[in-house]
Order: sequence, then C-alpha cells, then structure tokens
Amino acid sequence: MDASYLTSPEEALEHFKVDEQQGLSEQQVQSAIERYGRNALPEDPPTPLWRLVLEQFKDQLVIILLGSAAISFVLALFEDGEGWTAFVDPAVVSTIDSDYVRTALTRDQILTILVLNAVVGVSQESSAEKAIAALQEYSANEAKVVRNGALKRMKADDLVPGDIISVAVGDRIPADCRILSIQSNSFRVDQAILTGESESVGKDARALKDSRAVKQDQVNMLFSGTTVVTGHATALVVLTGASTAIGDIHESITSQISEPTPLKQKLNDFGDMLAKVITVICILVWLINIQHFNDPSHGSWAKGAIYYLKIAVSLGVAAIPEGLAVVITTCLALGTRKMAAKNAVVRSLPSVETLGSCSVICSDKTGTLTTNQMSVNKLVYLNESGTDLEEIDVQGTTFSPEGDVLSGGKHMNDLAASSSTVLKMTEIAALCNESQLSFDPRSGTYSNVGEPTEGALRVLVEKIGTPEPAMNQAARELPIHERLHRTSKYFEEKNALLATYEFSRDRKSMSVLVGNGPQKRLLVKGAPESILERCTHVLLGSNGKRASLNGKLASLISEEVVEYGKRGLRVIALASVEDVGSNPLLSSAKTTEDYGRLETKMTLIGLVGMLDPPRPEVAESIRKCREAGIRVVVITGDNQSTAETICRQIGVFGNREDLRGKSYTGREFDALSDSEKLGAAQTALLFSRTEPTHKSQLVDLLQSSGEVVAMTGDGVNDAPALKKSDIGVAMGSGTDVAKLAADMVLADDNFATIESAVEEGRSIYNNTQQFIRYLISSNIGEVVSIFLTAAAGMPEALIPVQLLWVNLVTDGLPATALSFNPPDHDVMRRPPRGRDEALVSGWLFFRYMVIGIYVGGATVFGYAWWFMFNSEGPQITFWQLSHFHRCSSRFPEIGCEMFSNDSAKAASTISLSILVVIEMLNAMNALSSSESLLTLPLWDNMILVYAITLSMVLHFALLYTPVLQTLFSIVPLNWNEWQAVLLISIPVIFIDEILKFFERKIYLPKPLEIRAKRE
Repeated sequence: MDASYLTSPEEALEHFKVDEQQGLSEQQVQSAIERYGRNALPEDPPTPLWRLVLEQFKDQLVIILLGSAAISFVLALFEDGEGWTAFVDPAVVSTIDSDYVRTALTRDQILTILVLNAVVGVSQESSAEKAIAALQEYSANEAKVVRNGALKRMKADDLVPGDIISVAVGDRIPADCRILSIQSNSFRVDQAILTGESESVGKDARALKDSRAVKQDQVNMLFSGTTVVTGHATALVVLTGASTAIGDIHESITSQISEPTPLKQKLNDFGDMLAKVITVICILVWLINIQHFNDPSHGSWAKGAIYYLKIAVSLGVAAIPEGLAVVITTCLALGTRKMAAKNAVVRSLPSVETLGSCSVICSDKTGTLTTNQMSVNKLVYLNESGTDLEEIDVQGTTFSPEGDVLSGGKHMNDLAASSSTVLKMTEIAALCNESQLSFDPRSGTYSNVGEPTEGALRVLVEKIGTPEPAMNQAARELPIHERLHRTSKYFEEKNALLATYEFSRDRKSMSVLVGNGPQKRLLVKGAPESILERCTHVLLGSNGKRASLNGKLASLISEEVVEYGKRGLRVIALASVEDVGSNPLLSSAKTTEDYGRLETKMTLIGLVGMLDPPRPEVAESIRKCREAGIRVVVITGDNQSTAETICRQIGVFGNREDLRGKSYTGREFDALSDSEKLGAAQTALLFSRTEPTHKSQLVDLLQSSGEVVAMTGDGVNDAPALKKSDIGVAMGSGTDVAKLAADMVLADDNFATIESAVEEGRSIYNNTQQFIRYLISSNIGEVVSIFLTAAAGMPEALIPVQLLWVNLVTDGLPATALSFNPPDHDVMRRPPRGRDEALVSGWLFFRYMVIGIYVGGATVFGYAWWFMFNSEGPQITFWQLSHFHRCSSRFPEIGCEMFSNDSAKAASTISLSILVVIEMLNAMNALSSSESLLTLPLWDNMILVYAITLSMVLHFALLYTPVLQTLFSIVPLNWNEWQAVLLISIPVIFIDEILKFFERKIYLPKPLEIRAKRE
C-alpha cells in the first residue's frame, strides 16, 4: 500500500482486512508471507576474492606492466647458457651478466608492483558491500505486535503488511507504518537518518490530502529505522523489507555501478597512448637495424635479428615508467596523511585527487555549513512606552554556556538582576525546558541532550545568570564546564515543578506548572502566533509594567516575528499566567484541549530569536571555492526561507540578489520538465525541502553536464547520492551507512575542511603530473639515447644494467620526493579541470619530448665527445665510431679493442653521469609545472633536496667503489671529465625555464578570467 498517508485509518485497515484490536490471524500471516516475503533487506552474496583480484588487472598501465614482465621472461630464455635458470632469482645465480640482471630484476620489480596494487585495490572494492551490510543496523530487532487478539513480542523480520504494532519512546520503527491512533499527548519521531531533518517530527493520525507530499510532510507515517522520541502510538504495517523507504536506499546502493575516478580514467588513456608509442618504437628500431643483422660480430643473420629484437624490446621496456604506480600510490597516501591532519579521513586513495578536480560541491546545510547547534542571539520585549521594541543581543554560536549579553552595545553581566522582564524570560527558559547540557572532557566540547531549541534556551539561561550578582560573580570564576546548570538549578530550587503540559501540534506550545509556596504559576513557551492570540496582557519595559495587549502592540510584535523569520531566525514566544491556582482545570487536565484552556488569558513576556548559526569560517571557504571556479550548491531538508537566509549569510547568495531560478524547493524541482531540470541543476545554488531521491537526481544531471561532483551527507538517506557522486563526503557525526558509502569522512563536520581538501587534491594532481613528467621525460631520454645509438650504428652508450640502476635507484628517490612538493601559489585561483581533460595534454607531451630529446641527445653526445674530442681519449672520427661493427675490416690500424675495454667503459660512464646529473636538475625543474625556480625555490621542498643529495651520493659510490665499478662496467671520472658532464647537463634548467615562461603566458588562465567565466 504505497499511498497510505492519503487514506484514513479506517480505510487503511479495510485495505488489509484487519481489525485494530484483533490483528491478523495465523492464516492471514501465512498468506502475507507468501505474497510479500520476510521483513528484511535482501542480502546479495559477497563478491568472490578471485574476482576482486582479477578486476585489479584490467587497468591499462597494469596490462602494459604485465606485458613487460612477460617480455622479460621470454628474453631471459635467449640468454646464452642460461635456459630455464633465467627464471631463478638473481641472488642465487653465481654468474650474472648485465643483460640477465636487467631482465630478472625488471621482472621482479614489475611483479612486486602488480601484487601491491592488487592488495590495495581489493581492500577498497569492498566498501560498497560494507555500506550495504551497515544498513542492517537500522532495522529493529523486535516489535510489539497484535495477533489473534493478543499483544506479543516477536522478531521484526516476521512482520507482514497488515500487522498492528505498538511503539513507544525509544523504540525503533520496524517497518513503514500508517499511524492509527496516538495514546499520548504528543508523539514525535527522530527521522534524521532518513530525511536529514535536524529536529524530531510531530506525528498525528489524520489523513493527508496532498498526493505529492514528501516524506517530511507525511506526518501520519512512521518509517523503518527511525526512532520514537516522545509518546506512544498504535500503527498499521503497510510496507516491509525492500519496499520500505530504507529499502529504497538499499536498492539505490546495490544498483550503483562504480565509475572510474577522473585520475584512473586519465591514467588509462595515458596507458593506451603509451602502449601505442612503445609498439611503434619497438618496430621502428628493429626495422632500421635490418642492415646490421649480417654484421660479423653477430655470427649470423638470425642471431643479428634476435640481438636487435632484444634491443628494440629493451628500448620499449625502458619507455615504461615502472615506478609510476608506486609513486602515485605514495603521493596519494601522503595526501591522505596531510588531509587527516586537517580532519579529513580518506577511505579511498583515488578520491584524494578526485576532490581536486571537482567543479561542483553539493553540500548539506545543517551541521556542515552551520554548527548544528541552535543558539539564541536575540531577546526582544516591548519598551516602556509600548511604541517600539527593546532588543538584546546574545553572543556565542554553540552549546557552550559562554558568550556576552549586550544591551545597546554594552556588556550586561547581571541583566537578570537589573531587569525584571529579562528575569521572567530567563525563568521560563530554565523551567519550561526538558533538555540537559553535557561536556566531553576528552574533546573539550559541549552537546545537548534533548530538543535543539530547548538546548539553546538552556544555554541562554546560563549566559544571563541569576538575579543575585554575588552568585554570578562566583560562577564566572569557575571553569565553564563546572557551571553548566548553575543558573538553571537556582531557578529549579526557587520554584517547585508541579506538572508538565507537553507540546502538541494543535496549540503549538508547552507549559509547566510551578509553585513557590501557595502561589502557582503557569510558564508557557511556543509559536508566537499561537501564544499571541491567547494573551490578554503584555509586559512593558525592563521593569515589567503589565499592560493590556491591544491590536497596536500585537501588530508591533507580529511584524518583528515576520522580520526575524526573513532573517532566518526561529522565534519562540514566552508567556505566563501568574495566578493559576484557582483554575479548576488544574486537577482534571488530561488532554491537549484541556492544556489549551489552561493556557489562556496569558501575559506575554517577550520573544526569543534563535538559529542554527553558520560556521564562522564557511563564508571565507565559499569565497575561495568561487575563486577556484567551484560552484557550491546547498541541498537541505529545511524550509526554503531559512535556507535562503543562511545562504545569504555565508555568501552563496548576495544580500540583495534576486533568487528567481537560483532557489528551488523539492516540489518545485519535481514540477519542471526534463530540460528545465537540467537547466536548474546547472544554474541553481539552493535546493530546499528535498528528499534523498532529489540528491541522486541532481548528481546524475550534474554529471551528465560534465561536472565532477562532490556530495556531502550524514544520514542513511544520503548513502545513494554519496555512492553515486564522484566523491562522497560523509560527516564524522553521521551514520555508519553514510561513512561506508563515502570516499572521505570529515571528522569535524566542517565545510572549510572540504575547501582545504580541494586545495590538497589539486596539489596532488599537479605533483602527479610533475613526477609523471619527470619519469616520462627521463624514460624518453633513455629511449632517445638507445634509438640514436642504434640508428647511427654506434656502440651502446648505456648498457641495460646501468639503465636499471637509474630507473630503480637514482630516479626513484627524487620521483617519490616530488610527492612533497608545495602547492603552487595560484593553485586555488585556477579553474577546475574538465572531466575529459587529458592527463598529458598536447602541450605537456611537447614539453616531455623537448626535455626527453635533450636528455637522450646529451647522453649520446657525451659518449661521442669522449671518443672524438676528449684529450685523453682515442680522438677518432664520427664515421669510425658509427661503423664500429666493421672495425676489423674498415680501420684495422686502429683496432676494435677500444670499443670493449676501459675506453668504452669511460665513455659509457660519461653518458651515465650526464644522465644522472640531468635527471637531478630535471627533478629541480619539476617543483612546479609553471612557477620558476626563482619564485618557488628548491628549498621549499627539503625532502627533494635530501633525495637529490642521496642520489648523487649513491652515484659517487657507484663510480668510486671497485666492486660496483666491475658490476656496472664503469670507471672513475677525473675533474676534466666532470666539467664536461656539468657543461652538457646544466642547459636543461634554462630550457625548462623557457618552457615554463610560455606556459605562464599562454596556457595558464588568469584568475580574473576564471571569475568572469564562472559568473
């Protein structure tokens, strides 16, 4: 029965053929079980571990690495004299040549990387299943059910539509139910996990007429998983299991298809491009060397073909940034540590970068943009002449009982002693109140136990103090947490609480009967319009002169209530009946109608204005988001006027901005056509009075427009949208379902933390680009070096074991250190990256190629320089160097020994040293993609300084340690040779500074252009 809120209790009972007193019979129950099934959320079998592991190997870069490992295994088979021993770990092989070390170590490195990536991936893939499992926590375990005329306790799983249940304070609702009758004066339910409403909802049994009523307005319905706060009621089960509101959320989570994050998609695209480039390079190098297959040094054409095939494949493998996956994981992990220090706990590593690319942040209002701690900031009463209102300002925005009270801009320490009107207001706030404040010594924070509005009034009482200045002075000398209820207890001791008349929707007020000796008074608080119409008198001025409440005075107060409402304040009126002891109703009042008759001929004391205040840091964060080109969209279950006021206060809207087309209620949004909804999603900044489905709908619309969407939430109702968005951000105080569905959890529930995380995400993306640039340009340099020597017919300038040392050790340290790069100074003044923007754009690829070509050319030039121009070298011609394979026949007078003895090792050492030094300088260039080393100096990343120093120490150890000289086929360099190395290497800094200049002038958008584009 889907629309039971439109039917009367009698019609709902008739639909299920059940009697409220008798309940279902056993036969009816069996029939219902067969028709509707058990009252439980369906459980899907968990994804097998083998499938999760297999999924991790579908990544493009992983496929390339797998192919590289396979090639390395195959090449190992062609090592002379090795056979299948080539697959044995190098540590157990006594005789190792450099090619073998190259292939064996490369295999081991690649396979280790793949295993690590798979472990990380599998651990993250299970988050959705955990979120689904956590939903079970919100299912009631037991229920009180009427069956066969008897009330019994039974498992909630056994409930069926048509069952009659009884619920009371503290009970969790076991299924979606239609209220039949309420047996208490009031009945309220906490629906926060489902609707996001910060206050409990009053319920009644009357049928609704609005067929489009959202769940917040379905006041005759009880929803599965919500909790009864006050009262006792009887209800009819109408929906169970997957058909309930919480079942809809379960379905939304299970139906989500995880899309790859922007970074993952870009890495896949980059992998595709890399695979194509590597394939072309391998084929090209093999083909251009066909003429050398028959060179005498190979022995035969077939062996020559295999030799150049190995060179081609080695060249292709050299182009692969084997350490890229590990460095990216390291960078993201470092990002999570930085963000954890800022109260953002990251559950999924890729989400760190994704947040940096987000273009829209969809934020909840309550608790994220606001403190979720109602606080009184205005006290109002009529002045002595009755011509205007006196307004008292109250400072403080949390449940902490501290804050100044200002009257006319002056601090008032003992206002209750100097103003009898304020004293009466304080007394009502203290006694007509069922909330309690609590203090957590571990976190040093204050919280409220009870209704938020009553908590705000309790804090107000403690701020104003007692009418005794000496007691107030003594209290001010105590620590704040030791005077939590000091003033409240003062009033409680002076006035005995005789009765409480609970709040009811019809009279919109609550009251307490207090006595002090023979005198009995009724203290009342409630909605201003309801209180005003039952008041006959009013207090004037701070001394509380009692006067008749005429139309002029009532109009003055009503206008102030309307004005406060426009400013987002919730207004509560305070009133009293001074001599109620003679009223005969006191002894017989049982119903809300009786309470209403007691609350008549009242005297209005004054008004209290309160609100859930914006967090003080939010306005600045939203300004920064706007500068960064990020649109902040507020989505809330609260009413439209309150939400609009808060949005004006925090800068989402201007103070006088026309909100037509920028602010919609959930109902207004539903009434739009599909094209209008898309337009609203692209331009509106506020959606109020929304339901969970609206959030998911907005995420779909925004993503279809190419936006990268971050969504915040804290309730079970938010889980589908959190899962669907590009990055879900849950609140630390939220439900486990929301946290498990999210990618990130804000420990402090603060929007400003999101803005900080966006900056960190952008910095991580920039750093990712920088170390990709560093690794790829280095690898391109190695490829160019191998390609040039092969194309020119020269000897190998760098042998495989040397390249492996550079890739694994020398490059690895600075690449990892680049993860610690500081953010660029203008990182939050750039527009968000487009969803389809390539990780390596055409300009970046051009930069990679320029630097890579210089690196490769420099290493080959250094090798040739030693043979041709070094005063201590053989000083042969380039023709002789490029025809070394035929040295015995073309230039026998010189001989071939120089191409295999220490001369060749010296030339190769020059090339290796040039490669290492250039890559250290290149790491310095990679501090920023656009900022010069003059504005972002090297010492801004001291980790990089240490990494470069350690890499150079390791290189010197390689050059000047005899054992390593033998293993890596190198010799020590003298000072003249080091001068040549430095002269050939240093130009890379000036080349990159020129490229950075062009990037700043041509490719980077200016901040003013960003603002104009977004506005």
